[in-house]
Amino acid sequence: MDELKVTSWKRYGHDRLYVNLPDGTAVAWMDRRTGEITVLRSEYRDAAGDVLARLVEMASDPIPSPSPPPVPSAGDRIRPGLPLLTPENDLAKNRPGEELRQRLAESGPGLWYRFVAWLLRRRTDEDSWRTGLAGERRVGQELERLERQGWRVLHSIPLPRQVDIDHLLIGPGGVFAINTKHHPQKRVWVGDDMVKVNGGKAQPYVIKSRAEAERARKVLTTHCDFDVPVRAVLVFVGALKIDVVPTQLGVRVLQERAVSSLGPLSGELTPPQIERVYSVARDRRVWADA
Repeated sequence: MDELKVTSWKRYGHDRLYVNLPDGTAVAWMDRRTGEITVLRSEYRDAAGDVLARLVEMASDPIPSPSPPPVPSAGDRIRPGLPLLTPENDLAKNRPGEELRQRLAESGPGLWYRFVAWLLRRRTDEDSWRTGLAGERRVGQELERLERQGWRVLHSIPLPRQVDIDHLLIGPGGVFAINTKHHPQKRVWVGDDMVKVNGGKAQPYVIKSRAEAERARKVLTTHCDFDVPVRAVLVFVGALKIDVVPTQLGVRVLQERAVSSLGPLSGELTPPQIERVYSVARDRRVWADA
């Protein structure tokens, strides 16, 4: 089918060939290392297979390798009302924990400060950021495995007032705003609004997770031509045990190894809706007034 175009995509260790419609919608992709083909739009299964087969036969010819993946132009139907997405505004290039990486690069304490803190056995902001970054990286890796099931994932969505959504998962089962907390070998209690770690001071993790999901819902619904419910997910990394009160129904609570349970969910968004939401969510500018 002449309208299908193939581009190469490499990120986070992946090496793929994407088959796209003229408006940039992905219909299938192939893992270059394994040869496995994942079909995102079943009606294009045969056509995408033919296109990829022809490319394999012509493997000696170079394939354009734009990075990030091709972005639809301002007139494309997938982004009505939105301006051209430029590389500096494309959140698809964000790595897990991008906001924390920037904090560490820009505001980390000096060597002498860290040495004194080590002597006094005091945790610094940098220690907390590094712990948080490790947690977001682990959850990010789990989420990116869901791409083979038709999901899209973005990391470190910036919101006003120096807040960010750790991960945004978009796919057949809907949209999930994911808040990651790294508490290795700690016992976690999750109440209706608060969380306690090892019986310590109550933390408003649940309240913040709900608020982030609601902010995401407003932004995405505003820029899409349909209502986009966003569910809050609180993921604990490395926790020894998690107890959730039976009345906690508004926020899904998971351990990092259970993130894969989101993969089989379906029936909420069609493939075109997934691409529409993803094309909106990846634009940094739409979040400026969230």
